[in-house]
Amino acid sequence: MERKVRVRFAPSPTGALHLGGVRTALFNYLFARHNGGDFLLRIEDTDQTRYVPGAEEYIIKSLEWCGLKIDEGVSVGGEYGPYRQSERKALYKQYALQLVESGNAYYSFDTPEELEACRKACETKGETFIYNAQSRKNLRNSLNMETGEVQKLLESGMPYVIRFKMPDHEELHLKDIIRGEVKFNTSLLDDKVLFKSDGMPTYHLANVVDDYLMKITHVIRGEEWLPSLPLHVLLYRSFGWENVMPEFAHLPLILKPVGNGKLSKRDGNKMGFPVFPMQFTDPETGEIWHGYKEDGYFPEAFINMLALLGWNDGTDQEIFSMEELCQAFSLERVHKAGSRFDPEKAKWFNHKYLITKSDSELAGILNEILQNHGIQAEQPKIERICGLMKERANFVTDIYNDSLFFFKAPESYNEKDTKKYWKEESVPLMQELYAILEKIDDYSFSNTEKIISEWITSRELGFGKVMNPFRVAIVGAAKGPHMFDIIEVIGKEETLRRLKKALETL
Repeated sequence: MERKVRVRFAPSPTGALHLGGVRTALFNYLFARHNGGDFLLRIEDTDQTRYVPGAEEYIIKSLEWCGLKIDEGVSVGGEYGPYRQSERKALYKQYALQLVESGNAYYSFDTPEELEACRKACETKGETFIYNAQSRKNLRNSLNMETGEVQKLLESGMPYVIRFKMPDHEELHLKDIIRGEVKFNTSLLDDKVLFKSDGMPTYHLANVVDDYLMKITHVIRGEEWLPSLPLHVLLYRSFGWENVMPEFAHLPLILKPVGNGKLSKRDGNKMGFPVFPMQFTDPETGEIWHGYKEDGYFPEAFINMLALLGWNDGTDQEIFSMEELCQAFSLERVHKAGSRFDPEKAKWFNHKYLITKSDSELAGILNEILQNHGIQAEQPKIERICGLMKERANFVTDIYNDSLFFFKAPESYNEKDTKKYWKEESVPLMQELYAILEKIDDYSFSNTEKIISEWITSRELGFGKVMNPFRVAIVGAAKGPHMFDIIEVIGKEETLRRLKKALETL
C-alpha cells in the first residue's frame, strides 16, 4: 500500500531563517502539495547552547509571510506531537538504549581531556583523529569493558555519551533522488555521538527517531547533510525500520553572486541585498539584518525567485504562481550543481509582479508610505499615479521616490537638465504657454494635448523646444511620464503656480 507523502521542514532556532532555509521549506512544501501530502514544521532545538530567543517565532512568521501553510507541527499541532524536540526529550533515551542492547551502539566514558590528547597525538603524526573501529579499541568505552564494570560506572554517575558503532569497511551504495547513487565507505566515518551526557540526544538520533515516529516519507534537505546520510540510513537499519525508511533528496547550495562558495548573510550586508525573508534583530548583539519584506518585495515574487534557484520545469517559463509551482514541481528537475544568486534578478521578479498588481492595491501601499512622510492625498489621485509610474518601478518605494513631484512642487531644478533645456528662447515660449494654459478649464489629457499640440504646430516650434523646458518647470528635472498626464493629475491651479515660479526663478 502506498504511503501518504509526508515531509517536514526542521530548522534549528539558532537565529534568522536564511534564504537557503526558506528554499528548503519551499521545496518541501511544493513536493507535499504536488503529491497531495502533508507539510510539517518541526523545531530541532536539541542544542540548547545555540538557542536564540525569538528565533522560533521568526521562523513561523517568515513561513506565513511566504505563503507556506503548515499542515501539522509547531504553531498548529497535530497527532504526532509535540513538534519541539526539547519537549520530546524523555523519549529519545529508550531508543539510544535499544541500540546499545542490540549491539549497534555503546557507552563511551572518555573525558574531553582524554579525547583532546588523542587529537593532539594524531596531529603530531600529521594524522586526523577519528573515533572509529580502529581507535575505539584503545579508548574508554563499554566495548572494552566487562559488563559489571560498565554497570558500576553508570551507577556511580560517571558522565558518558552513547556512540553509534559504525560497521568497519562496509561499502554503502545509497540512493539520492537528486544525485542518483552515492557511495560511502564506513571505515572513513566516525562513531557519532547519539546521546549526550546532558541527557539530550544529538541531531542524528532525534532526527531519525522523529522522522520515523512522524511517518515522514521523504527527507528533503540541504546538501550539507549529505555526509550524514550513511549514518541516518544505518540507524534505520539498526532499528529495523528499513521498510519505512524515507527517501532522501539533498538540495544544491545557493552560491554567492560573485565567485564560488555558499551565500552567507555577510555577503548580503557587503553587497546591499537581504538574505533573510524578514527583518531580524539579533537579541545578543542588537545587530539588525534587513529582510525582503521590509525591502518592499512581494512574497509571491520572493517565492518565484527562490523556486528557480536550482529548479526549473524544463521550459523557458519564469513567472509562476504558487499554484503553478505546486503543479509543475518535481525533485527530478532539481539540479545537482549549486545555483548562483543574482540580486538584480530578484528585483526583476519583483518588477514583474508589481506591474500586474491593480492600481488600487499599489495605491494602498503607496498611501502608507506617503502618510509616513506626512503627505495626504486622495485615493483616486494615488491610483492614477501608480498606473502612470509602475512600468518603470521595481518597488512601490520607487514609485514614491519617482513620483514625489506629483505631491510637492519642485524646490530646486536639476542643474544639468536646466542647462540643457531652459534656453534664452524658453522664457517667451513659456510665457506664451502660460497664457494658453490659463484659458483652458478642461485639464484632461486629450484636451490639453489637442490645444497645445495645435499651438506648437501652428508656430512651427518642434515639441522638444516647448515640452522639455515645460517639464523642467513642472517636475524640476527631465523625468516622469507624459506631461499631459502630469498636468491632468496636478490640475490647473498647481500647473500655473509651478510654471509661474519657474519663470520667476529660472
